[in-house]
Amino acid sequence: MILNLEKKQDAPAPFVDLWPRLISAIIMIIAALVTLRVGGKLFVLFWVLAAAAVSWEWQSLICAQRAHLRSVLGVIGCALVAWLSWRHDVKGVFILIILAVLTLAGLAKQGRRLWAGGGMIYAALLVAGVCFLRLSPQHGLEGIAFLFAIVWGADIFAYFGGRLIGGPKLWPAVSAGKTWSGSIVGLICGALCGLLTIWLFSEMQLETFPTFLLGLSVALISQLGDLFESAVKRTFGVKDSSQLIPGHGGVMDRLDAFIFAVIYAALLGLVRSPRSVADGFFFW
Repeated sequence: MILNLEKKQDAPAPFVDLWPRLISAIIMIIAALVTLRVGGKLFVLFWVLAAAAVSWEWQSLICAQRAHLRSVLGVIGCALVAWLSWRHDVKGVFILIILAVLTLAGLAKQGRRLWAGGGMIYAALLVAGVCFLRLSPQHGLEGIAFLFAIVWGADIFAYFGGRLIGGPKLWPAVSAGKTWSGSIVGLICGALCGLLTIWLFSEMQLETFPTFLLGLSVALISQLGDLFESAVKRTFGVKDSSQLIPGHGGVMDRLDAFIFAVIYAALLGLVRSPRSVADGFFFW
């Protein structure tokens, strides 16, 4: 989420793209952390805007036919999903997502209908996931902070691990820059960052090794999210999802890893503890 330092590793000089990315990342990280700490409506609004941007980018990317209409409906759908998530109406959220998926798929041209519906799922589950986690009666703040630490940590250490160690590419057909060494370093260090966040900033009594394994699973899912978005862009022949962030691509480019991580965490928490998603995620 937000950092994505390891993207575009085909630059000729090491770290040539680090500073401009770092500056934009710092600004967005501050906004994410402030809204996380404040919580409530400000937090929900922040993520509604993020999900709306993701929905707009996706619909514009996959098909020009009725793209504006699909984008507007996607934004409205994300806002309604956030409202239902605020009320902890889990059933309502999933019914609304299904209806929105069918609507957007029907508005896309043949051959792009599954893509249009999939974009709604992608954006809506992002905002639903962060809301269900953060608005949990207990440990909601720790839940999101844990994900932030893992995703950001995995991205930073994968970037430096890949640049300094090098070696075989992870999946050159999808992402030319990523290496196995960077991925492995990112996985381990991301999980450790999550564990360190719990130790330093939470009073929860969690066992060390299970928490590390949980963090490792989140880091793995986040890397899959990064690869997924790269594959989508390759499919449609674009370099960035948009130019919403000048010089640094789009919101999807910044959030791809976090989207998969938060969906994974929220679904895991809902299955295990529907009334307190964060507890279901943390306590085994």
